[in-house]
Amino acid sequence: MLVARFLVIYIVWLNHIFGFCINFVKNMTKTKLSTIQCEILVGILLGDASLQTESNGRTYRLRLVQSEEHKDYLFHLYGIFKNYTTSPPIQSSFFDPRKPGKKYFRWSFSTTQQACFRFYGHQFYDGNKKKVPDLIHKWLTPRSIAYWYMDDGAQKWKGKSLGVRFCTDNFLYKDVKMLAHVLSEKYSLKTSLQKKEKGWRIYISSYSYEILKKLIFSYFVSSMVYKFPEKVTQI
Repeated sequence: MLVARFLVIYIVWLNHIFGFCINFVKNMTKTKLSTIQCEILVGILLGDASLQTESNGRTYRLRLVQSEEHKDYLFHLYGIFKNYTTSPPIQSSFFDPRKPGKKYFRWSFSTTQQACFRFYGHQFYDGNKKKVPDLIHKWLTPRSIAYWYMDDGAQKWKGKSLGVRFCTDNFLYKDVKMLAHVLSEKYSLKTSLQKKEKGWRIYISSYSYEILKKLIFSYFVSSMVYKFPEKVTQI
């Protein structure tokens, strides 16, 4: 009786180990990211997205979190990277200590650990600190800029200015300066840097409104169009 029970436990354990090994190999050999996925990944990594590793940098998972207001945008991103996930986005609640008693909601999802994210994990991170890759000038496409803006862009002065800003507060000054240089040199956008508490933000002048709109607006998700300035035609 004891031998039979031991054999059952042993078989279950072998199945568990075997299944783990199969999943690990699948994650290591899964198809490469598509061109569109790569372009979007660059943009959202400049924004709110993060890459996390549990294997000392051999594989990474993509983690995305958005507010209840941006639920549709989060589900759009889920659709882009769905082939690397095993479960749909989930809703969670939290409290902001700056506003006691008020409950907030957000949506999030994570991919599984994947080798295809490794290159970007090594390029965008120095340890646990996010950085801007030295080769960002090669990877920052119009689609990337659009998703970066949808993540971390905002109107400079809504209703009164066509200028916009990128909230790059968490990057080092040299990284923000490099991003502004790429936007200026590669896409002819008039940029400036402005101090914001302990960080720096990139501002794009209203003089570059038409260039920027032509460059990125066609990539916008419908629920995020409100973030971009609307030019009012005088009658």
